[in-house]
Amino acid sequence: MKLIFLGSSFSIVWYIRHHKIVRRSYDKDQDTFRHIFLVLPCLLLALVMNEKFTFQEVLWAFSLYLEAVAILPQLVLLQRTRNIDNLTGQYVFLLGAYRALYILNWIYRYFTEPHYVHWITWISGLVQTLLYADFFYYYFHSWKNNEKLHLPA
Repeated sequence: MKLIFLGSSFSIVWYIRHHKIVRRSYDKDQDTFRHIFLVLPCLLLALVMNEKFTFQEVLWAFSLYLEAVAILPQLVLLQRTRNIDNLTGQYVFLLGAYRALYILNWIYRYFTEPHYVHWITWISGLVQTLLYADFFYYYFHSWKNNEKLHLPA
């Protein structure tokens, strides 16, 4: 599953950067999110909060923290443009649903496996899911009312 996830992620990035039609839909003027405001705090947090202070553990914690907030640039861009096509809306919804299903997996494993406690994973996954909560609300509202998906400005 991880290989499929990585392969599909790389193909999406390739399409966005190189496909003639998809590349034209990118609006550089609207995409002004400063990524350093996500990367730097995640790196600092990984240096402070990790399971063991080793290179591999710090990188692992950094990847979890960064994954938790990686959707923010997309959500900010969607709010700015207010133009959310079906494919983008479905993609963001499925990314959030993927994380929400992880939470169900963690709950199941907590009750069925002895000593299954991973605070860093749980908290970063919960933060990531909470970031999707607003999008989920508007997604379900538009689906229920059979309307085009719009996020408030």
